[in-house]
Amino acid sequence: VINAMEGIDIVFHLAANPDIRLGTSVTDTDLKQGTVATYNVLEAMRIKGVKKIAFSSSSVVYGEADVMPTPEDYGPLFPISLYGASKLGSEALITSWVGTFELQAWIFRFANIVGARGTHGVIFDFIHKLRADSTRLEVLGNGLQEKSYMEVVDCAAAMIHLTETANEPVNCFNLGTHDTCSVRRIAEIVIEETGFENVSIEYTGGDRGWAGDVPKTMLDPTLLYDTGFTPNYNSEEAIRHTASTLIQEIGLDEN
Repeated sequence: VINAMEGIDIVFHLAANPDIRLGTSVTDTDLKQGTVATYNVLEAMRIKGVKKIAFSSSSVVYGEADVMPTPEDYGPLFPISLYGASKLGSEALITSWVGTFELQAWIFRFANIVGARGTHGVIFDFIHKLRADSTRLEVLGNGLQEKSYMEVVDCAAAMIHLTETANEPVNCFNLGTHDTCSVRRIAEIVIEETGFENVSIEYTGGDRGWAGDVPKTMLDPTLLYDTGFTPNYNSEEAIRHTASTLIQEIGLDEN
């Protein structure tokens, strides 16, 4: 990590465990791949004199927020997953490095980010389930889970835009859209995009997909929009675009 800092002006720190569910069985995953990894990045920056960091945090730091849409100044922050705890711990490390070693930071609290070349997540899982059996689709939970989504190119463009326009010592922004989409609607969109007919959607029950899953999140992206940034896709459009793209990438030829 230290050698990689040579000649760097700003570090975009995007590395983390991408599978929130993994933390329920391998409990040190997010500690090692999230919080400790963030410490290592920050310490390498300190040693090499790199002063700017942009960090991919997450909406899960808000936990089960009772204010929706949830703004950046919502608190106290009580995440309910090990992944969320790791992201919040990383945020605290970053702001402490700002205060102690005079770094400048951009903390981006992501909505659910979807798009081309995805390797996990609900859309990816639904496509693979339908690829194996085009007559039924199992959905974890009751399908009423509802979250904000953002397309990956929009997300990357927002990050670059904000590092060029926001200039406080610590700049914290929600990255998302003004709407949400339910898991049930995602299932319907994926089925529509596959072209399969007479698919039975079957729910496992319960108000969340797994332990640590937040049943509903809706970010308030007003601060982002106020800087002049507008995403190309809302939540449902991002999901449909992603489903169409991943179906082309993955194929449906197992049936």
